[in-house]
Amino acid sequence: MAIVTNDWTGKITGSVFQVGGGDPIVPPTGHVFVAITALAATDFVASGGLVADDATVWANTEDAANDLAADSETISEGSGGVQINATNLDLPAGTTIYGRYTKIDINAGQIIAYIGKA
Repeated sequence: MAIVTNDWTGKITGSVFQVGGGDPIVPPTGHVFVAITALAATDFVASGGLVADDATVWANTEDAANDLAADSETISEGSGGVQINATNLDLPAGTTIYGRYTKIDINAGQIIAYIGKA
């Protein structure tokens, strides 16, 4: 059995459970949510449901990440991204998304969000 020394999951500092209709969740000071796993079919509140620490990099409900015009991509931002809204993202149960999020609020479903240092 190999010893994993570069495993990013070892940097997870905690987790939180949320159900649809509950209060929005926010990580501790100096931390972000690094992964979100849907335990049941889940959708986010349209505005403020998935807030990224950098809205141009991570898919979120506040802005369209990586949405530069075609052929104008840079080393830090791509093109074609679409903002998440109430109708275009439904996470099926068992799906995990990764990013750097500072607030999560869901309409329906259940999630576990994993916390890491910012």
